[in-house]
Amino acid sequence: MKRFLMVLLATFFSLNAAYATRLKDLINIEGVRSNNLIGYGIMVGLQGTGDGAQSQFAVQSVVNMLERFGVHVDRNQVKLKNVAAVMVTAELPPFVRAGQRIDVTVSSIGDAKSLQGGTLLLTPLRGPDGQVYALAQGPISLGGFGAAGAGAAAQKNFLTVGKIPSGAIVEREVKVNINGKGVLRLSFRDTDFTTVARAAEAINAYLNGPYAKPLDGRTLALYVPPSYRGKVVSLLADIGDLSVEPDVPARVVIDERTGTVVMGENVRISKVAIAHGNLSVQIKETPQVIQPPPFSAGQTTVVPQTQLQVKEEKARLVVLEEGVSIGELVRALNAVGATPRDLIAIFQAIKRAGALQAELIIM
Repeated sequence: MKRFLMVLLATFFSLNAAYATRLKDLINIEGVRSNNLIGYGIMVGLQGTGDGAQSQFAVQSVVNMLERFGVHVDRNQVKLKNVAAVMVTAELPPFVRAGQRIDVTVSSIGDAKSLQGGTLLLTPLRGPDGQVYALAQGPISLGGFGAAGAGAAAQKNFLTVGKIPSGAIVEREVKVNINGKGVLRLSFRDTDFTTVARAAEAINAYLNGPYAKPLDGRTLALYVPPSYRGKVVSLLADIGDLSVEPDVPARVVIDERTGTVVMGENVRISKVAIAHGNLSVQIKETPQVIQPPPFSAGQTTVVPQTQLQVKEEKARLVVLEEGVSIGELVRALNAVGATPRDLIAIFQAIKRAGALQAELIIM
């Protein structure tokens, strides 16, 4: 516990020092984005771990595929032990060109037990507009394995989801033209007015003119200078390396499932007194059999013997002065012997008392 708080304290002290981040790591360019693709396909070559007879859509898919190849079969006689119906998803990055390859993810949608060793047949990948943007095909990589016998089984990772690296060829491009624009909109990944204002100041100082204008707490308008007309890529490359110090909001994030507490450096607490102690109640039941006297009409009964033990630790009272820093707060909580689970209860109580000057987020 002491080691945990020491590491926590060291981390918070390191946050007090000002740090700068490249502008390219804080923003996205409006209109420059990836697009999601999806398709329905068939995985073949499985070792008896494919879809069962209940997956009628898989049977119909195989029958339709064979019909296109001129093979006529009775769907009632098709048994799919080595075939599985899958959904294929991919992300089409910006500026990708026709003929380039992208990764795809394959997921079973039937009752297949494993996709290990399977090969995806040619699958069209469509965008939200219904157009085909890529064609996927190839052997799947699960990154795990599964083996089972009569009395034991072993499995690593999920066997019904896998990837095909470079498994799709791009057939259609998404046109993105940024060189012809006179105004670019830079969208910040986190909303903060201070960070946007600092970024505008850094850009204007570099370009030696009022070319950057904050629009709101997340968006910045960048007017292309005359010297960069037709060279927007060079403009973005130059300003992308500018150093900007992002502002960190006062926030405490609590994950009750894992007992994790993360606090930002700007968290402040008003003057408050904290007393925290543990109360434990232990109840032990011991059944006791009571036999009736010989030749009597009594019956054997079981009487529970209850032992109750209550233990309450002495709580130490700690007073936190107004505006204490993270380091002082951690030292104070360390003094009362607070565990990560205790921190959750303490911060919730401080927030309810109105003394926590930060946003409390419980995951």
